[in-house]
Amino acid sequence: MQLAEVEEKMGKAIEATQRAFNTIRTGRANAALLDRISVDYYGAATPLKSLAGINVPDSSTIAIQPFDMSAMDAIERAISMSDLGLTPNNDGKVIRLNIPPLTSERRKQLAKQASGYAEEGKVAIRNIRRDGMDSVKKQEKASDISKDEARDLQDAIQKLTDSYVKKIDAVLAEKEKDIMTV
Repeated sequence: MQLAEVEEKMGKAIEATQRAFNTIRTGRANAALLDRISVDYYGAATPLKSLAGINVPDSSTIAIQPFDMSAMDAIERAISMSDLGLTPNNDGKVIRLNIPPLTSERRKQLAKQASGYAEEGKVAIRNIRRDGMDSVKKQEKASDISKDEARDLQDAIQKLTDSYVKKIDAVLAEKEKDIMTV
């Protein structure tokens, strides 16, 4: 495993953490809130965004317009069963989700959820570091690289790890600020 490969994998871990953060509600309507929702559509778990058009008409409403009207009940059920805590309103053509203002209690829960996602991202980065270090040790053992080169590569991998963990911390701080802003 080369240094560039380690850095690329760490970058992907940051992107995955960012996507997870986007699914957390911050008191404003955001179509990304529905990214994790899967609908039981004709016996198959199907992502909501492939069954319906999702738009945000204003800051407190998400409108979901199914492509197939027969999926309306299944979409409504999937949203009700999700961990979003939102109640869908169905007018026969469009499902509307009203995003209520967050209570301070709920904001604290969401901040805790964001911390959990950040920790998952850090664990992923540490796993990448471990794989990179193991690869360097194997190369050294096979006499492909010298001890000095191995130490330099390990130091570089550790520096990358530290910088990417700091990036996750910065993204988490930004998300927590966003969640706590009334």
